[in-house]
Parts: sequence; C-alpha cells; structure tokens
Amino acid sequence: MTISACTLDCPDACSLVVEDGPAGPRLRGNPDHPFTQGFVCPKLDVHRRRLQSPYRLRSPRIKSNGRWLDIGWDEALALCAEKMDLLRAEPRSILHVRGAGNRGVVKFLSTLFFRTLGASGLHGSLCDEAGITACVEDFGALRHNDITDIMNTAALVNWGRDLARGSVHTAAMVRKLRKQGVPVVTIAPGMDTASGFTDRFVRIRPGTDRFLAAAVLREVLRRKGVMPEVAAACHGLPEFLDLLDGCGPELQDWCGADGDDIAFLAGLYAGPGPVASLLGWGMQRYRFGGQNVRFVNALAMLSGQVGKSGGGAYYNLSSMGNFDVPWKKTTSYGRTLLMPDLAREIRRADPPVRMAWVECINPANQFPEAGEVARALGELEFVVVADAFMTDTAEVADLILPVALMLEQEDLAGSFLHEYVQLSRKAVEPPAGVRTDYEILSDLGRRLAMPVTLPDPEEALRQALRSSTLDTSLEELRAAGFARSSNPAVAFEGLRFGHADGLYRLPPRMDPPVPVPEGFPLNLLTLINRRFVHSQIPPEEQTARPVVAVHPGTLGRMGVAPGPGRVVTELGFLDVTLEADESVHPECAVYRRGPWGKYGGGVNRIIRAVETDLGGGSAFYEQRCRLEGNQ
Repeated sequence: MTISACTLDCPDACSLVVEDGPAGPRLRGNPDHPFTQGFVCPKLDVHRRRLQSPYRLRSPRIKSNGRWLDIGWDEALALCAEKMDLLRAEPRSILHVRGAGNRGVVKFLSTLFFRTLGASGLHGSLCDEAGITACVEDFGALRHNDITDIMNTAALVNWGRDLARGSVHTAAMVRKLRKQGVPVVTIAPGMDTASGFTDRFVRIRPGTDRFLAAAVLREVLRRKGVMPEVAAACHGLPEFLDLLDGCGPELQDWCGADGDDIAFLAGLYAGPGPVASLLGWGMQRYRFGGQNVRFVNALAMLSGQVGKSGGGAYYNLSSMGNFDVPWKKTTSYGRTLLMPDLAREIRRADPPVRMAWVECINPANQFPEAGEVARALGELEFVVVADAFMTDTAEVADLILPVALMLEQEDLAGSFLHEYVQLSRKAVEPPAGVRTDYEILSDLGRRLAMPVTLPDPEEALRQALRSSTLDTSLEELRAAGFARSSNPAVAFEGLRFGHADGLYRLPPRMDPPVPVPEGFPLNLLTLINRRFVHSQIPPEEQTARPVVAVHPGTLGRMGVAPGPGRVVTELGFLDVTLEADESVHPECAVYRRGPWGKYGGGVNRIIRAVETDLGGGSAFYEQRCRLEGNQ
C-alpha cells in the first residue's frame, strides 16, 4: 500500500491509497485525509485504465515520409539536441507549449529548462485566468476562506459551479448543508448542474452573471446601504455606486432572471447570517468573464460577506501558491505568445517560431480554432510532443516522446481549492521504454553544446517545502502523505486586503451584452465532462459520435429532431447526435468537452479564438451556433 496523491487538473487534489490488485493498481481515497475523507471521483478509475491501456506509447516515434517509426532514446534525444543547438543563436524560435494536464513541482522544472534556454513560452489561459486576474484586481491576492468554512454559512449561493461533475468533496459538503437545513441557491443557465444540490434554482442567460449580481447588489444597497467598516475598506466606492445608479431594469432583462429571484437573493445577502458565494469555473469563459467574477465579488464585499467565517467569495487558489519555487521569479521566457490565439501568434511571431516542444496539453484538441493550431504547428520545422498517447497533437508532431503518468513518478502538488499540499508518491512502475518528463529534459540538457542543468528532483522538492506557509519536511510528507498550510481559515479577516494600501478594488465598468450574430442564435457551451479530465480519454473509449444536448423547445423551434445532426458555427460544422434535454437553457447547445478530433470529436475546431476582458483567457462560451438535422 502506498499513500500518494492525484496531480490531475482537478480542484480536489485527492490524497490516495494505492494498492496492488489482480487487474492493476486499486485507487481509493485516503480516509485519514481531512478533505479527501476516503472517497474519490470516477475520473481516477479512468486514469487507472489509462495506465494500463494497450494504446500507450512505449518508445519514441519519428515521422518519416508520413509514416511513424519507432526509434531509441539515444537517437531521439540526439536529434532534439541537434535541432536545439542549431536554434540557440535565436532561442525565441523554440516554443514551449505547456499545460496543466499533470501538475507538480518536479513537473514545473520543464519551465525552468526552457526559460534557461531563453525560449518562447505562453501567457494567458484556456480556463481560469480571467477569473484569477479579476480576483487579484479585487482582493489584491488570490485567497479565499478555507473551503470547509462553507459549513459555517447561513446560506450558500452557488454561481454556476457544476457539483454533479466536478469537485465531489464540495458536492458532499453541499449535500450536508442541505441536510442541516441551510438553504442552497444555484444560479446557472442549465438546471442539470443543480439537480440534487439546491433548494432554489435561478436560471440566467449564459454569460450574464455580472448583470444579476449588479441587480441584486442594487437591491441590497437599497435595503441596508454599505456598512461603515466595509465602505472604509474600499477604494473608489463613490465611483462604483455611480456606476450602479446608472443601471436600471435592463439588468434583469439582460440576465433573464425573475424579479422574485432577485428579491430572494437580495434578502439572503442583506440578511443577518453569513452568505458564502461559490463561483463556478465557467462564468469567466465569456468575453466579459472577468467582469462576471468582479461583480459577484463586489456583491459579496459590499453586502458585508467578506472577511468573516461562513461568508466569503470562493473562486480559486494557486495550486503552487504554498511552495517556494524560486525559479518562478528568477527566470523568464525570452517572450510569450497568447495561449488562446496560438495559431495566429505562431504565424505572426518575429523572430519566427521554428520549433515547438509540447507537454501536458493537447493543443490540436483543446485550443480554440484547434484545426488552425494543428496546421500552424505542422508548418514548423520540428515539433516534439511528450505524451503517453497518439493524441490529435501527437499526430502533427515530428517526434513523439512517451512519458510517465501520474503514480509512475514522485512529485509534490497543491490544490486550487483547499489548503493541503501532498506528496504524490511513485506507486507503480512505468512501462518499459517510458521516461518521466524530468528524465527526458535532464538527459537532453546534458547533450546540448551549452548544457542546461536542472536541479535534482529531491532538492527541488525540499526547496519547495521551504515555504513561509508550510511547516513540514519531505520525510514527514513521505510518512503522512500530506500537510496543511498555515494560511488562516478566514481570508481577509479585518478587511485588510493584498493591495499596497490594504483596500479592496471595485470594478470600474460594466459592458452590455454581446450582440447575437445573425444566423447563430445559440451559445455553444463546451462544458465539463463527469468521467474525463479534458481530453485525457483512453482511445478505446472513443467510439461514439459526440452528443449535444438541447432543450426540446429549441429543437422544435428550429425544426430539428433528436438524432443525427450538426452543430454549425461560422468556422464550420461538427457531426453530432442531438439529444433533447429539458434541463438545458433554451438559448444553449451543450457539448461535453474532451473527445478527440480523430475519433469524431474535436469541437474546438469550430470555436473561434476570442480573448476575455482580463487575463488573456479564452472565451470559449462566447461561441454562437445553429443546429442542422438528419446528417
């Protein structure tokens, strides 16, 4: 038995008990972990199958005349070193494309490798950066109350977090709250996120959270004003109140909420008991996603819910925030390209990108305009993909390097939800012929004409634990598996914030809704998948045509029947199975993200690259579409 931890891109970052079984490793939640509490989500069973999949790559592969040939590691890394040495005179011609498919301190050393080279990297995000930037602009730091503090609330308002498909431990706490009689309200376009997790559902149009938050806040301020201690903690309050005063009934029209719902929410936020606001990781995926987050934060702040137990606004933590990783501050890329617009960024880069190294992400599937991303990568002189499978991105590579997966290597990982850091211990051996990302880059660094030397993994782990918020050693973590940071259970207690002046910042503007383009009446929402993390789907489980859920009234209005059909955007179409689902908002079409293009998925090929208002994020959910039937 081994105590390890999940390092996938999931907020719960579960502590795991790994045991040998007749059909491979058995994974279960660590019952001694205060947050994991002995249970885990279905995605870990999928990971167990990925470890043993017959489709795993087991040797480097090179593309020769359009065919893949297996080669040895010496030949593969010698070729990489030769290409990099040729480009070292202009290191920005080498592009490092790294994602969060597998997290950890040792994993992060690949960033040090390419920064040391002076290579190009990425900025922005496919997911949460608009919301992260919004929270930092508001609070001055990326903090929230300990997630377990929601058990102290008098009411929980869930702004769109899908508890049926993500964060099983938050879902368990919400169920417990309801059993204790604490009211839970869910605000979302689709009711499927609320089933079993809510006492009242508030349906809004997609991407309009800021309008509902402003409408509720106007009513809260009408009822009780701003408490003196809250007003004293805010910068720019008069200007923000003027902004709200300039709004009116259009807020309700824009968000589509019922007037009774607005009054009910205002009653909660203006009431005597603390209200916890749980912000979903979807509201930031719109053009004005940063504003969505900022106005919900402003509602929590000005109603007096911040800085107290049972209150607070929960969006995100930094999963690396409790580690001391000095090379994050002492090194930088030669330049960065905008992640959500990668194809155009590659093609207009000066000096030009000539080589790319891709790891922990599947850009030809996950990025907007994914087909163009694949073509832009394919136009480069040399592309290396480090992956365990022949993904959509691996297909456009020149060289593929097979990598070890979670549980096949040791690392330290944190959470972007809770305050525990965990040691993800090596619990199983990787297949013969497979190497860790660290082993690959460490070996490659030694082969360069001007070598790049990475820290030893053991020293990197020990350095990471020299953090001001941790009081533990590597030996203690290897024995216990986890430790909690010293961050307080209540964030911003005393209403002192992270800005230099200690004051909270309020949003300076509110943009109106984005106009609906003619011919594309529906929002195409590519939402979280219950069983899979992004595109980490075993190839053997990708045989069905993707399903798109649509409200039956919408199908009838468009003259389309359930069954074979197409989702059409201005970029093209995707053949799908249309499914009638009354829980879906009538103005939406819902696709569960992840299926690969090579197996009929790849919806991001028809999603345009649109940058969010803050943080360089990708506004995936801004994409509009129409439906066609009988394809």
